[in-house]
Amino acid sequence: MRLFSFLITALTLLSGVIAVDIEKSVLVTYRPETPDSVITRAKKAVVEAGGIITHEYTLIKGFAATVGETVLETVSAWGEDSGYLIAVEEDQEVHQMKASKVGL
Repeated sequence: MRLFSFLITALTLLSGVIAVDIEKSVLVTYRPETPDSVITRAKKAVVEAGGIITHEYTLIKGFAATVGETVLETVSAWGEDSGYLIAVEEDQEVHQMKASKVGL
């Protein structure tokens, strides 16, 4: 029984030490009037935190990235503090549904 208690304690401590920031695949977009410097700062923060910019958009202001939640919170706060609206959403797979012939 003593060995079991020791094992549970050791595993609990180990999980706390190994805990890392959960990475997400996200889309980060800004309003058209947002200066490029704001977006550049956000991308730089993502890369410095070990994230990866997976795509930079040209038709809209923004980028796609794989990054930890902590950096996303920081980047979102910068958007709020600077007065430029930012949208951060988890990248998801989109499926097109086939239209059915209802009522025919």
